[in-house]
Amino acid sequence: MALMITDECINCDVCEPECPNQAIFLGPQIYEIDPHKCTECVGHFDEPQCVQVCPVACIPVNPSQTEDRETLWQKYHRLQQPGPVRPSRSQSCGQVAG
Repeated sequence: MALMITDECINCDVCEPECPNQAIFLGPQIYEIDPHKCTECVGHFDEPQCVQVCPVACIPVNPSQTEDRETLWQKYHRLQQPGPVRPSRSQSCGQVAG
């Protein structure tokens, strides 16, 4: 399951830097969690780090994003895969670097 941040969020900024998957971002009103990136810290830590540091306990499991531990591990492994290598601008324009 992915986590979510509720309306009780006070925008204290402590959760965002703790997320090893960079799943937390500042939304229009409060911080939000991208469920496609949230692994509940599976693969990184024993406990979700954002939950550990949140001073108002506003980060529960998202009931609309139910995932078992195996699915979270699969997501972790997918997120660890390197992305496609993009050619530099000079290479894509047919120029030879010299």
